[in-house]
Amino acid sequence: MPFPPPNPIGGMSSTSPQSTPINRRQALHRCAVGFGALALADLVARAGSAAPGMGPLAMRVPHVPARARRVIFLFMHGGPSHVDTFDHKPALLRDSGKPLPFDKPRVQFSKTGNLRQSPWQFRPYGQCGAMISDLFPLVGAMADDLCFIKTVHGTNEAHGGALLKLHTGSDTFVRPSIGSWISYGLGTENQNLPSFITINPTLGHGGVGNWSSAFLPATHQGTPIGGGKARDEPAGFAYLGDGSGTDRQRAQLDLLAEMNRDHLGRTGPDAELEARIQSFELAFKMQAEAPGVFDLKGETEATRRLYGLDDPKTAEFGRQCLQARRLSERGVRFVQVTHGYWDQHEKLTADHGRLAGEVDRPIAGLLKDLKSRGLLEDTLVWWGGEFGRTPTVQGTDGRDHHPHAFTMWLAGGGVKPGFSHGVTDDYGFYPVDEKVHIHDLHATILHLLGLEHERLTYRFGGRDFRLTDVHGKVVEKILG
Repeated sequence: MPFPPPNPIGGMSSTSPQSTPINRRQALHRCAVGFGALALADLVARAGSAAPGMGPLAMRVPHVPARARRVIFLFMHGGPSHVDTFDHKPALLRDSGKPLPFDKPRVQFSKTGNLRQSPWQFRPYGQCGAMISDLFPLVGAMADDLCFIKTVHGTNEAHGGALLKLHTGSDTFVRPSIGSWISYGLGTENQNLPSFITINPTLGHGGVGNWSSAFLPATHQGTPIGGGKARDEPAGFAYLGDGSGTDRQRAQLDLLAEMNRDHLGRTGPDAELEARIQSFELAFKMQAEAPGVFDLKGETEATRRLYGLDDPKTAEFGRQCLQARRLSERGVRFVQVTHGYWDQHEKLTADHGRLAGEVDRPIAGLLKDLKSRGLLEDTLVWWGGEFGRTPTVQGTDGRDHHPHAFTMWLAGGGVKPGFSHGVTDDYGFYPVDEKVHIHDLHATILHLLGLEHERLTYRFGGRDFRLTDVHGKVVEKILG
């Protein structure tokens, strides 16, 4: 569902004998109208309004009835171990120290040895009886709200390629990220905030490519927030104070718009300039909206405890999860929160334990908070990393990268609660039933948002592109 092209401005005509034919550039110049100016005028006209409009971020009608309106992606950068968290394998305990009884993949990131049992015990949680390790007791308590997908698999053994595959659907080409596709397909519910925000993103392993809009209109690119420590008070935003600076800024933007109209009239459409105009306008409006969103001081003490803000161990990620909730309830379509680094080639026991301790309480708090506010019904929470880790040992206390089978879970937004999809072999090495490729996961997430992945296309370079390329099928069995 590509955006319709701008209405063409037809050639001008006149009955006057003195009139002379003019070309399109001259018409644009004489009318003092450029495509960027049209977008700018629309944004200005709707300043402070979240109502649908004609701008590139205007709300759009989905292809089919949507079960979710927004996504919160809790990204565990580095690759948490599925066999130590959510994919219980008793055979690993039985056969620990023995060789893997079948062939390992032809391509491996590093050499691994024999099978290695999990350092953590698993126990059943909830009415569904999901087996979850002691790394995640509080998330485990929410098991009846979770939908586990245990046979996710990708195509790349390295972090950079795996991150790009997870975020963009391609590990070899520059492609738009899933957040950009969702922004492009649905727009935003709040014209004063971006439709796609990524909190504390990594600048490594694909960097900005993981939240880039690539060839989609630049307004759909992710807006990075943070990269350092989150704080209770908003940072990085210029306040308008008593409003005395607003008129001055408005005048500056109007002057800039006039200059850009003149430029566009002489040169014709310029996508980069048009995107820059839109970014100036959005930044202007964010000054009024964003500080309130990121100011957590108004949250109750109960809410702060729920997210773990009272504990130095959980406070940092807890603030980011709380910010994600606040952004989501204000209309941001796709919010990503990144945590890591879950890449334990050694010291798995200590470091996985520490990392899980930092996120278990905030994630459970987010799920409880969304549920209590009635937001979990139409908010899709997505948890996972770029791959899992090998059931075989690396060194004495590590596991290697493992894209061949790993676990992700979803919650809310139309998925079956308390449900487990897919089965891996006795050791969690390969899928044996109900395999789910990254393309299938993307197709399913889009479907839950009301977007059919085969119809969400954009023409670029002479062909139609989509997030799932020529692949992907919706995993119907996890739909509630």
